[in-house]
Amino acid sequence: MRRAKIVVTLGPATSQPEMIERLIRTGVNVFRLNFSHGDHTIHADNIRKIREASQRVGKEVAILQDISGPKVRIGKIAGVLRLHKGESLVLAKAPDTGDPRVLDISYPDIIDMVDVGDEVYFSDGTIRSVVRRKEAGRLILELLTDGELSSHKGVNFPGTKITISAITPKDEADLIFGAAHAVDIVALSFVQTRDDIRKAKAIMQREGFDPTIIAKIETGTALAHLEEIMAESHGVMVARGDLGAEFGVTKLPRIQKRIIAEANRANKPSITATQMLTSMKENPFPTRAEVSDIANAVYDGTDAVMLSDETAVGKYPVEAVQVLHDTIKDVEKEYPYFKDFQPENSSDAVAKAAVQLASSLQKEALVAFTTSGYSAKALSRYRPGVNIYAVSHSLRTHRRLSLIWGVHPLFVMEESDNPSKLLYHFVKKVLDEKRITLEKRYIVTMGGVSGKKGTTNLIRLLDRAGMESVLHYRF
Repeated sequence: MRRAKIVVTLGPATSQPEMIERLIRTGVNVFRLNFSHGDHTIHADNIRKIREASQRVGKEVAILQDISGPKVRIGKIAGVLRLHKGESLVLAKAPDTGDPRVLDISYPDIIDMVDVGDEVYFSDGTIRSVVRRKEAGRLILELLTDGELSSHKGVNFPGTKITISAITPKDEADLIFGAAHAVDIVALSFVQTRDDIRKAKAIMQREGFDPTIIAKIETGTALAHLEEIMAESHGVMVARGDLGAEFGVTKLPRIQKRIIAEANRANKPSITATQMLTSMKENPFPTRAEVSDIANAVYDGTDAVMLSDETAVGKYPVEAVQVLHDTIKDVEKEYPYFKDFQPENSSDAVAKAAVQLASSLQKEALVAFTTSGYSAKALSRYRPGVNIYAVSHSLRTHRRLSLIWGVHPLFVMEESDNPSKLLYHFVKKVLDEKRITLEKRYIVTMGGVSGKKGTTNLIRLLDRAGMESVLHYRF
């Protein structure tokens, strides 16, 4: 089984029910809905189609809602604006219909936050400029590169502290929609500090909504506050598009490794995103550099790799997923298994002991009985060289574990506070359904009081004798 997970973006190229089903069968674990595009009607329909396809395939997948955040963009341009190094360009609070080189932006107040000498980048950093003068409501820029600019391209202000909320009114409406449709994971765009996450949490808590929260790290400010953002969120995304625009692409590998390493230490999932297989938007085969990029992200320790345009609008979405799957599988033949972190609590210590035992005995797999998903994530943290199966009474937990490295959600079982009863029903079910045989051997972690979060304190070896003994229970 593959351990690193696959996240794909649903779009016009992949929103048909049969295509969603094919993607699940090819290996997709999480479907991303990009709320920068489409309306609530479209997203509601896609959620329904994902859940129905999941049922047909017999594999639960997670749905990730990626909210827009305050992405700064220029306004409308008539046609294409051709720019040349050394020329002037103007950013203004208000558009000037008489001069095509005067551009307005989606958040006009940012004009006041920028100083002379600050750099301004356009279109994912492909066009660069520097502020030479400030006038009333205007920035006079000198172009540092040539390029072509069209309507609504993104704007980045590397080195400038931008003080705008990461949660816009549109984001708030989208979060309420996500709560109503029970999405599993929410990705917050342009997070700068933990306060942005707390604001989103307050909105979601008001709606009785408690999803996995992924903070997208895509600005210099976010990188500077990485530790507090990591502590406040459930995981992070290495959003390499805007990070590359802010820092330059040559610094991205180092930044990616740092973010993933911090996530591994904190036992938080990480997603590596942006341009994993860009060439496959138009071609059925990837470049060698793209395959190496995927492999390096997996070696870095990422929990998941993500496709965006490749599956949203690309010509070869299934082939792209297959390339991810095959590359990950090959890397995992020589992956550096077992990471020796210091346990953070007693449940974590039990998980580490179980992983070490599995490594010593070369057991078939680890099995985590988990209410919240924490026990399975704790096993994943140590990157064991055997599979991790998760059993929960919560379908919500079952789906969310689809993002976690090495964890294979097995099935949802009826809730019980009796560990022996749970073990009996587990063994009976996996044997009846021929998922395992008595020749297999497992190391099980569970709590002395089942169904209670954070109480994992038992390790049990299940071999033939152990399973036969369990089956003699009477309930």
